[in-house]
Amino acid sequence: MSSQDITVPASAVILPQLRCKTGESPVWSVREQCFYWVDIPGRMLHRYAPSDGALQSWATPESFGCIALRAAPKALIAACETAIFKVDLGDDGHLTTTPFARYSLPVSPMRYNDGRCDRQGRFWTSTLHTAAQRQPAGELLRVDPDGQVHRSGIDGLYVANGIAFSPDGRTMYCSDTGANVRLIWAFDYDIDSGTPSKRRLFVDMNQHIGRPDGASVDADGCYWISAMDGGALLRFTPAGKLDRTVHLPINTPTMPCFGGADLGSLLVTTAFRDNPDDAEAGRTLLLTPGVRGLADAEFAG
Repeated sequence: MSSQDITVPASAVILPQLRCKTGESPVWSVREQCFYWVDIPGRMLHRYAPSDGALQSWATPESFGCIALRAAPKALIAACETAIFKVDLGDDGHLTTTPFARYSLPVSPMRYNDGRCDRQGRFWTSTLHTAAQRQPAGELLRVDPDGQVHRSGIDGLYVANGIAFSPDGRTMYCSDTGANVRLIWAFDYDIDSGTPSKRRLFVDMNQHIGRPDGASVDADGCYWISAMDGGALLRFTPAGKLDRTVHLPINTPTMPCFGGADLGSLLVTTAFRDNPDDAEAGRTLLLTPGVRGLADAEFAG
């Protein structure tokens, strides 16, 4: 089967009143029928309901690198600058954070970056060195429901991203967005212990457009990666074969997320660039990709 090329129209841009500095970590709440995502340097959390177009936003006390759902309305877990927090959102625009787990970051300055829950409700997150990502000090960490933080042995990363899991939860993916790396790996994943093993190259993004940023997996088990600075989403089969390139009206996609009532929509966050040729950078996109996604798992803690 040959790879398909699809071009998304500019009308896919939604929420024209909202422009993120770096939109990231979108998740779909089946419970609430809404998307959540963060603006990392903008220190904002956004909630959007497609059914009525309602948008809510909350200022965050520090940068939220990534979020995942908890098993209650307007309840999240967030990996931030200093710790892992439980987050509760009020209708009055106030946000409450409660420290949940801490891990001693090895160098400074560092923060948490990409993340999501595995199919069993454990929270995975990555770390990165924030000084222009000059050091491969990043690693992947697992946060268990009891608040214990475990090192995975997946380290030496510049900009760890692309954390995702196959439909059966037995394959884990991650990437390194670093300009001198641009690789995506797959791992066998023990769903009982939450342990990845047998690291192997899944996709060499040096052979494709853009750098691998955030990712999602669809119901067919295909891996969707944001091609940062390539203006596209790339869909790879479980065998690592490119079968679809979705060209976007924004050059800086950061992460896709399936959602909507039938999980047939795809929300894509983007990052701002001061570039007149990328006038909509930082806006949010909502697409109909022609395939269905998987519901985001809730944190079990």
